[in-house]
Amino acid sequence: MAATQFYATGRRKESTARVFLRPGTGTITINHRAFENYFPTEALRVQVKVPLALTETAGQFDVLATVSGGGVTGQAGALRLGIARALCTFNAELRPRLKKDGLLTRDARAKERKKYGMAGARKRFQFSKR
Repeated sequence: MAATQFYATGRRKESTARVFLRPGTGTITINHRAFENYFPTEALRVQVKVPLALTETAGQFDVLATVSGGGVTGQAGALRLGIARALCTFNAELRPRLKKDGLLTRDARAKERKKYGMAGARKRFQFSKR
């Protein structure tokens, strides 16, 4: 029996994306909103669609995603990872192609914490000699 939908989680920075791939026509819905309305720039939309375009499965699946936390860039990255992982659960033969382009690697870069005695993570307060 084949699964009717494929689920995966993607994370980036402070964002988390829960992604469901269902057989369909290629509609992408994020938090019950249209894909074009959710991501303001074309660059973010292209970034999200990369795993589907690379594996040539763009018209085969409807993507339903719940995204929370962080900003739009982090959410787009989390969604991209979630879609790539969900495609791997759909067909394990797609894994080498996705891995080669680095789409299955979790981007571990996050905001560096503020240190005591400093204005931020690296910035210092103005030095006074006298």
